[in-house]
Amino acid sequence: MSQSSNIQIDIELDANKVAENISWEASETGERRDAKAMILGFWDKQERNTLRIDLWTKEMTVDEMKFFVHQTLLTLSDSFEKSTGDNRMAATMRDFCDYYAEKMNIGPNQ
Repeated sequence: MSQSSNIQIDIELDANKVAENISWEASETGERRDAKAMILGFWDKQERNTLRIDLWTKEMTVDEMKFFVHQTLLTLSDSFEKSTGDNRMAATMRDFCDYYAEKMNIGPNQ
C-alpha cells in the first residue's frame, strides 16, 4: 500500500509581488515553520531539465544568503554522493564549498 505526504508552502507577497513572508508545513509534523528563503528544484523527466523556484524575503540579509547558499551547496554534495556513490566528485564539490566559505568570509576561522 502506498502512502502520500504533502508539503504546503505559503508565500505572502507585497503590492509589488515581492516575498514578505515564507512559511511551510509538512503533513508528517503538522508544524508550520517560517523561512526567509527557499530553493526548490524539480527534475522534469519529460523535458530532462531542472525546474526551480528561488525565493527570499526582504528581511533576508546578504550575510544570511551567503550562509544559505553555502549550506545548500553542502547538502547538494551530500545528496549527490548518496544518489550516485561518487565519493570523489562529492569531495571535489565539498572542496569548492570550503573555497566558497573562505571567499565569503563565512568559515569557522573568519
